[in-house]
Amino acid sequence: MFYRDERLALFIDGANLYAAAKALGFDMDYKRLRGEFMQRGKLLRAFYYTALLENDDFSPIRPLVDWLNYNGFTIVTKPAKEFTDSQGRRKIKGNMDIELTVDAMETAEHVDHIVLFSGDGDFRCLVEALQRKGCRVSVVSTIRSHPPMISDELRRQADNFIELDDLREVIGRPPREDRARLSPEAPETED
Repeated sequence: MFYRDERLALFIDGANLYAAAKALGFDMDYKRLRGEFMQRGKLLRAFYYTALLENDDFSPIRPLVDWLNYNGFTIVTKPAKEFTDSQGRRKIKGNMDIELTVDAMETAEHVDHIVLFSGDGDFRCLVEALQRKGCRVSVVSTIRSHPPMISDELRRQADNFIELDDLREVIGRPPREDRARLSPEAPETED
């Protein structure tokens, strides 16, 4: 699926990947994710897209965005829009599809293979356009959640579909008890 000498770029739809991993019951380890794809080819860039609420005193995603920014990811954000729906529920809207699409089209001439972390069917046309430019496109999402987190059209358009659940062991964070046990500060236990 991957060639060691091919130039890679990762495009991560943050909200979509988070939802897919949660549906499968694990948390992402972005350091391991980047390392995994550095081994699969010549990783030129790893983009991460998310909308942020700017008027919140503390955004739960801010520490992740800051960490990614300091650890080799190109972060693309925009302010999320907050509104109240017809039932009076607070809703947040922050679609990053256009930003991801523009960046992917601009990057296409510099890479051989684009890996898209999203199951959003709106990206089918993007994948087709990237393929016309000569890029191979792999899509990472899941069909194992209920309902599946990837649109059938996107999965069929991609050159490769990578099941996120199959990557769990290499890009997932260990459960909390495993992290404590693996930590050098973890106390020794006697059996």
